[in-house]
Amino acid sequence: MPRPEGGAGCVSDSGPRLAAIARRFRLAGRFVEARALASGHIHDTYRVTCDRRGVRARYLFQQINRRVFEDPVAVTRNVALVTAHIRRRLEHEGCADIGRRCLRLVQTDEGGSVVCDDRGEFWRAYDLIEGARTFDVVRSKSQAYAAARAFGDFLRELASLELDRLIETIPGFHDTPARYAVFESVVDADPCGRRAEAGPEIEFARAHRGVSPILRTLEQRGAIPLRAVHNDTKLNNILFDAVTGEALCVIDLDTVMPGLSLYDFGDLVRTAASSAPEDEPDPARVELQLPLFEALVEGYLAGAGTALTPTEIDHLAFAGELIAFETGLRFLTDYLAGDSYFRIHRERHNLERCRAQFKLVVSMQRQADAMREVVRKTRPG
Repeated sequence: MPRPEGGAGCVSDSGPRLAAIARRFRLAGRFVEARALASGHIHDTYRVTCDRRGVRARYLFQQINRRVFEDPVAVTRNVALVTAHIRRRLEHEGCADIGRRCLRLVQTDEGGSVVCDDRGEFWRAYDLIEGARTFDVVRSKSQAYAAARAFGDFLRELASLELDRLIETIPGFHDTPARYAVFESVVDADPCGRRAEAGPEIEFARAHRGVSPILRTLEQRGAIPLRAVHNDTKLNNILFDAVTGEALCVIDLDTVMPGLSLYDFGDLVRTAASSAPEDEPDPARVELQLPLFEALVEGYLAGAGTALTPTEIDHLAFAGELIAFETGLRFLTDYLAGDSYFRIHRERHNLERCRAQFKLVVSMQRQADAMREVVRKTRPG
């Protein structure tokens, strides 16, 4: 899901197209305008305004990226399943503002959640959660705690959702050994002639490949369980109240599927405990901030409660290192392959992202003992 308060510009050429698509959803009023949101790596997203007798209602429309998600209907079915499950949990708990605590898909005229337009593109719509914003870089320990608590709550809320009801929307999404194998094949092929420019990053990846199978091996041995997890727990996938700063809602649910809790916590660490954004062009500015890591551990354990096993807790300190390595590897692979997956905004953008992630790996390795001590002091019991 996009960032509600992200940069936007009025859409003129897409206006008639969006108006036609809007007529196929059950919206509160007539289409007024659409504004393109500039944030987000994957989907094309628009903020749509409707009017009904002077009362405005706003929605978020997404054109689902079919290069990433081959089956948009199945992906959105997952989202509908997850949001309905969370809404029932919130209703059971007596939550007073469910509309701000959980995403709501808008139904189509046919009673579904997805519209296919005359170009063969698939669209969905959400109610806009007003007065909310996201952050790319954490601003305080309290904010880090709140984000981690929200993702811990999310894990706990989905603990009762049957895994076999969820479709694997991106097979092998966090299969780090498989990601590494793809990386090597792209290095060998060098389809865009970029291998020489990325020499140091390629060597770094090869030198650190040993971290790749650690969590996968634990899962295969049955030492850590498969769960319904978010799989993309960046800080900016939490909506915060724009006034109070309270964490409201987990967003970007396309990758909710069976996975490991450690993938979720690791991705949160690499984004929320880093001193710089994931595409920081100067790697010297990228460091793991131990006080923020401590806040993340405290918040995640407070939210997840007793849902986590001892082995999962034992590996919280390592999880961030693995996911930072995997993410850097993915950025590097995409750069070598011609920037076909992640949306870029400048030349060498994916290579800059890779360098930032690999620098974060180095920082985490240097502070590994201190991170393990944080977990030891925080763990329940």
